[in-house]
Amino acid sequence: MDFLSQLTPMFFLLVLLGTLVGIIFGSIPGMTATMAVAVCLPLTYALGMNGALALLLGLYVGGIAGGMVPAVLLNLPGTPSSICTTFDGYPMAQAGNGEKALKIGVVASLFGGLFSAAALFYLAPVLAEFAIKFSYVEKFLVILLALSVIASLSKSLLMGLFSGVLGIWLSLVGVYPITSGGNGEVRLVPSFLEETMYSGFTLLPVLIGIFGLAVIFGDAAKGLKGEASEGIKLGRGEKFSFNIFKGKLVNLVRSSSIGTFVGILPGVGGSTCSILSYTQEKNFSRDSSQMGKGAPQGIVASEASNNALTGGALVPLLSLGIPGDSTTAILIGAFTLQGIQVGPLFINSNLDTWYIIITALVAANVVMFFAMFFAIRHIARVVEVPKHLLYPVIIMMCVVGAYAINYGVMFDVWVLLLFGVLGYVLAKLGIEMVPLIIGFILGGPAEVYFVKSIESFGNLTVFFTKSPIAIVLWVLIAISIAFPVYMRMHSRNPHAAHSG
Repeated sequence: MDFLSQLTPMFFLLVLLGTLVGIIFGSIPGMTATMAVAVCLPLTYALGMNGALALLLGLYVGGIAGGMVPAVLLNLPGTPSSICTTFDGYPMAQAGNGEKALKIGVVASLFGGLFSAAALFYLAPVLAEFAIKFSYVEKFLVILLALSVIASLSKSLLMGLFSGVLGIWLSLVGVYPITSGGNGEVRLVPSFLEETMYSGFTLLPVLIGIFGLAVIFGDAAKGLKGEASEGIKLGRGEKFSFNIFKGKLVNLVRSSSIGTFVGILPGVGGSTCSILSYTQEKNFSRDSSQMGKGAPQGIVASEASNNALTGGALVPLLSLGIPGDSTTAILIGAFTLQGIQVGPLFINSNLDTWYIIITALVAANVVMFFAMFFAIRHIARVVEVPKHLLYPVIIMMCVVGAYAINYGVMFDVWVLLLFGVLGYVLAKLGIEMVPLIIGFILGGPAEVYFVKSIESFGNLTVFFTKSPIAIVLWVLIAISIAFPVYMRMHSRNPHAAHSG
């Protein structure tokens, strides 16, 4: 196979580098895997497609796994997906078994990561083959379904919908290209800015601003001077043994399956899969009374599921062109930089790249395991690094990266700053960032598919009568909106079922 010749020492070196940097980002509270990928994205332009994927997938896997370090030692989830790791990891650390807790998490993470890589390998091509048969109508409805699922799983359904619509609106700024069926005129731009904003907002500065600068602005508002995280030391309590996993295979498989499935659903997020897996383990565990007090099975459930999210989130990205979470939304930027479009035709048209993705994902999980299992005592010291020393370097990387993306366009730096401030302000106002950014990414294609559908069939009824697939998609859209509304109404009125 041709792709084997592309597995050079440099490829694996980039996987190693990405995974280690990702672990560091994940280990520092507030600096997530998404932030790691966003900040390092501009560096990939000079690496080529294979090098870019090696680095970014390493960052992704390492960032998610690294979140367990502060979760165990500080009771602070390094990433949202590590929230349930705190429930049992921190009590174990308080009892002097921090190193044992982290090693349990590392092994569970490896299992979840490899499980989801296998799921990606087998599921994405099948989904892509099915999606190739979609017309413009079905493609538009798939995007509408993705946005409705994301909105319905937000803290507020209306705010989630508004965030998604706002993202779509921002994506429409600039010229309406003739190649997409437009009139070639600039829209939603003041006349004095038409020349500057002719092409609208470039994706990469927007991503780096929202997931990089906005986080830094938020932390800066809280005050960073002299901040160094202080928590429980690893201790030298009970030694780790693989016998801990005896009888926990069902937990590993169930939690990994939940993580993979949740990853496939666009925009659901790692915290959801972690909570679902932890809850299921608590329901089925024979000794659930110990969970929350330092039970190993709680760490297994949380870490297996949140690392299984990585492969799952890549399934809709590579087969449908729809990002599964905020990090895979940034990965679209990497493909854009390399001139590759993800979607139903991606796998068959880029077989070598497809195998490189699977290889990089597996290699990153293996590197993560060896790095964290054998060097965990050194990695754990990362939580002590003060952010006021790290953030100036990160800001510099963001600015240089934004400036270099389009070969030295200063406007991209202003876009970076604008969306950094905008991301910070909107988050304060309750705007959901994930629906906004996925709306921004999918807004352009949604418009094209909508316009092409109308041009082809002449009226709006085509969206309801074109095919049985369209009807099924409408039913799923209705369910995705109605179910959370019902659940919220039911939770507000818990005695309704017993009234009358």
